[in-house]
Amino acid sequence: MKLSILGARVIDPSSGLDQITDIHVEACKIVALGAAPAGFTAVETIDATGLVAAPGLVDLNVALREPGYSRKGTIASETRAAAAGGVTSLCCPPKTKPVLDTSAVAELILDRAREAGNTKVFPIGALSKGLDGEQLAELVALRDAGCVAFGNGLESFRNTRTLCRALDYAATFDLTVIFNSQDHDLADGGLAHEGATASFLGLPGIPETAETVALARDLLLVEQTGVRAHFSQLTSARGVALIAQAQARGLKVTADVALYQLILTDEALIDFSSLYHVQPPLRTRADRDGLREAVKSGVVSAISSHHQPHERDAKLAPFGATEPGISSVELLLPLAMTLVEDGLLDLPTLLARLSAGPAEALRLPAGKLAVGGAADIVLFDPKASTVAGETWLSKGENCPFLGHSLPGVVRYTLVDGRISHQA
Repeated sequence: MKLSILGARVIDPSSGLDQITDIHVEACKIVALGAAPAGFTAVETIDATGLVAAPGLVDLNVALREPGYSRKGTIASETRAAAAGGVTSLCCPPKTKPVLDTSAVAELILDRAREAGNTKVFPIGALSKGLDGEQLAELVALRDAGCVAFGNGLESFRNTRTLCRALDYAATFDLTVIFNSQDHDLADGGLAHEGATASFLGLPGIPETAETVALARDLLLVEQTGVRAHFSQLTSARGVALIAQAQARGLKVTADVALYQLILTDEALIDFSSLYHVQPPLRTRADRDGLREAVKSGVVSAISSHHQPHERDAKLAPFGATEPGISSVELLLPLAMTLVEDGLLDLPTLLARLSAGPAEALRLPAGKLAVGGAADIVLFDPKASTVAGETWLSKGENCPFLGHSLPGVVRYTLVDGRISHQA
């Protein structure tokens, strides 16, 4: 189908484009920016006056819950929610049931994602079998089945020699490894950041060193093995400082941060609301400021939702007995727009951290508006407001932002030139 998007403010961070112009789409591709090609007649047009057109957002961590946890979410429901948040490409972590450590599980996820058709899905394969950190998964077979990177989540390798061998193997085949750096022993049993708030509430703490000790080890192993590495879910100012130092030494490492870590601090726990129970935990205002500065400078090149939907019962127990995680991919763009509204980032920089940055980190074919490229586009109204939860598509309602008025409304999300979400 031939489609023209007329009069939008087109922002493409990868090329530096920022101007009011038109986009023309045919056969899933962008065929022109500006004037239509000779002989092009649009079958459908979108009047985008007053809207921003940007590359579809790329989210590096969206738990789809399927297979195995369909009471929390399904591939259909969570990709539909992602499209409503402006996301056109997403990565799903390997913690499924069974674990995403075989080609069969990867193929199942990709087949169901294609059937749903809401977003493009790029699976993250397990680095070790069963995520147990003991035996290497069949990484090359998983790559051939469609996995774009490999990680073990917060399930750490207890044996550093085993981890080093896994990284050596991954480096041999130029595979990307995702680290969620958290020392198991320092974090064991903890529920909140080890600090004044946790002490006041009587909650067992997870010290900042749970991140920094593991991060220092992981960075040294990356340097030794030469593996391509991405560090996910950073939470502390000292953690991003270690990433900055590694980058200054020439290590080609990238990093992302959960969007809610840029907004919330551990002070949100003061009423024991389980909606703020996340792992790794929310940290201090100083840590949040450090994360924000790292995002602004580009040390952290990607902002992700780290979407973890849960059924209602999972958050109804006493704080320590609840399951960690926030359902937030549906609000990715409006929540991120609060960073612009508060003057922390300008709009092109924010869009870079939501599209080009994450795509480049994992070498995904996404995150840019280019002639000949896929027509994955988000159209949003930066001057309108979204009332969080007024419509809700995710199966997980474990979101502390429900009821809040947030800046920006996603009007259209297009995947390969086809409208997958329309407000």
